[in-house]
Amino acid sequence: MSGESPVRYSIVVPFFNEQENIPALYMRLTEVMDGLGEPYEIVFVDDGSRDESYKVLEDIFEHDRRVNVVRLRRNFGQTAALKAGFDFARGEVIVSMDGDLQHDPAEIPKFLERIQEGYDLVSGWRVARRDHWLTRQIPSRAANWLMAKLSGIPLHDFGTTFKAYRREIIQEIQLYGELHRFIPALAGSTGANITEVPIENYHRKSGKSNYGIGRTIRVFLDLVIVKFLLDYSTRPLQFFGLLGLAGSGAGILVGLFLAFTKLYYHTAVMNEHGPLMLLAIALFVSGVQFISMGLLGEMLARTYYESQNKPIYALREVKSHRKELGDSAESARSPGPSER
Repeated sequence: MSGESPVRYSIVVPFFNEQENIPALYMRLTEVMDGLGEPYEIVFVDDGSRDESYKVLEDIFEHDRRVNVVRLRRNFGQTAALKAGFDFARGEVIVSMDGDLQHDPAEIPKFLERIQEGYDLVSGWRVARRDHWLTRQIPSRAANWLMAKLSGIPLHDFGTTFKAYRREIIQEIQLYGELHRFIPALAGSTGANITEVPIENYHRKSGKSNYGIGRTIRVFLDLVIVKFLLDYSTRPLQFFGLLGLAGSGAGILVGLFLAFTKLYYHTAVMNEHGPLMLLAIALFVSGVQFISMGLLGEMLARTYYESQNKPIYALREVKSHRKELGDSAESARSPGPSER
C-alpha cells in the first residue's frame, strides 16, 4: 500500500442486476469527479448479479485504472455489498450511492462541501419522493420519524444510500443484516457530527426495482434492533432487568392480594381465584427469567468487549506530549560516555 498514491475520495456503488444503468452512471461519475480536481477512486460492488452486470464492470475496469470492482460470491444484500465496498475503499472521504440512476452524481459536490465544513457524515434527503405513496412513501415517513425519535438524530431520511462519510467514521461501524439504513443512528452514538442535504429522487430509467413491501416490514423490525444496540448493547440488564422487576413485582402484588383474601376472608383461592393465582405465578417466573436473561447478557457483553479488546468509546482526536516527554526522559536517563 505504501507505493500507492493517496486518494482523497472513494465512490462506493453496489449493483444487483443493473447492466443497463452501469455505463451511464460511470460516465456521469467520472465527469463530476474529474471536475473536482482531486484524486479519487470508484469502487463498484457486484452483489451476485445474475445478468451481465459483472461483464460490463469488468470492461470498464480494463479501461480505467481508477475503477475497482469487488465481486461477491452471491447476492448477500445491500448492507453486505456496501460493507465490502467500505472495507476496500481507501479514500479520506467515502461517498455511497445507488447504481440505478435514481441518485444524480452531479449532487456529490454538495455532500463534499458539508464534509469540508467539518461534518463527519452527510446524508441525502429525498424531499420530493417519486415512489409509490402507499407501499413506499407512507411507511418510509413513519419509519424515518420513529428512527429520529428513537436515536435523537434529527434527519428526515435515514434510508437513502446517498451519503458521504469520513473514512474513520464509517469503518468503525460494524454492519450486518439490514443496518445500512441506520448508519446515521449508529454513527451518532459514537459522537459523529451529522447533517443532511436535499437531493433529487429520480425515476428509475431501466431495470426492475429490488424493493417491496416485505422490506418495509423488515425495516420496522430493524428499528427494534437499532434501539437496543444504541441504548442497551453494553448494559443489557438495564433493559431485561426492568421488564423482570415489573413482572416479578406484579406477580408478588397479585400473590399478596390472594394471600390477604385467603387469610382474612378465608376464601378458597383456587376455587374462586384460580386463574389469578396462575397469572401471579406466571408473572413472577417470567420476571425471574427476564432478570436472568439480563445477567447472561451482561456476561456476554463483557466477554465480547474484553476478548476483542473492543473499546466502549470512540475518539475524535488526541493531542499529547507523551512521546516527546518520553523521548526526553529516556535521553535524560541514558548515561553519557563518562558515566559508563
